[in-house]
Amino acid sequence: MRGLDGRNVIVTGGAGAIGSAICRRFADYGARVGVFDKNADGAKKLAGEIGGFASGVDIADYDAVGREIARFEKEVGPVDVLVNNAGWDKFANFVDTTPDLWEQLIAINLRGPLNMSHFVLKSMVGRGHGRIVNIASDAGRVGSSQEAVYSACKGGIIAFTKTVAREVARKGITLNAVCPGPTDTPLLAAVAGDDERGQKVRAALVGAIPMKRVGQPEDIPGAVCFLASDDAAFITGQTISVSGGLTMHG
Repeated sequence: MRGLDGRNVIVTGGAGAIGSAICRRFADYGARVGVFDKNADGAKKLAGEIGGFASGVDIADYDAVGREIARFEKEVGPVDVLVNNAGWDKFANFVDTTPDLWEQLIAINLRGPLNMSHFVLKSMVGRGHGRIVNIASDAGRVGSSQEAVYSACKGGIIAFTKTVAREVARKGITLNAVCPGPTDTPLLAAVAGDDERGQKVRAALVGAIPMKRVGQPEDIPGAVCFLASDDAAFITGQTISVSGGLTMHG
């Protein structure tokens, strides 16, 4: 894809299943990749493998985010691309959750991307160029049982993407959202489990997806890299589902 070679890219949650696939794909295209992940050891390991930059920052900490982005820009260069990929969930019916859990979900899934974007956008606006790709979720488009607060956060990310895309459209900056459907990650494995109930959950997911399989982490980076590339220079404020046809929007 055009315009990724030599770009400076930050990926949050970069040491996770989807995040590491995104980091590796950008590196394959010649980008310099910052692996930002609260799992500092995982970030360092992946960064070592792809010749990237590692940060163990907690994206929910605004001041810490500012320091780490400044360190990245000093050591690597101005941020050309930000991928807000980090996310977390705990499955439970809303009436069984607590405000403490809500705060944890909001901090990771909503406040974290806001923190990252706030610092990065200032530099992008000054330079007249930039790409932000937010990893949302189909849960934010259509809802998902036992994911009420997570869905609210991801719906908020989609709305945030569209709004800021309007605000900076004339500054040479684009923002778009990618919504993975059910994807074969440790989070899905933890929810489904290996018992009979878990097998039924997985079978129900597969049955609902027209392609008759759950997504793989490698299914996600193509859309992300495309939206970050010069090939997508005239695309902004859009939401793309990568879900095997589970959700289709006209």
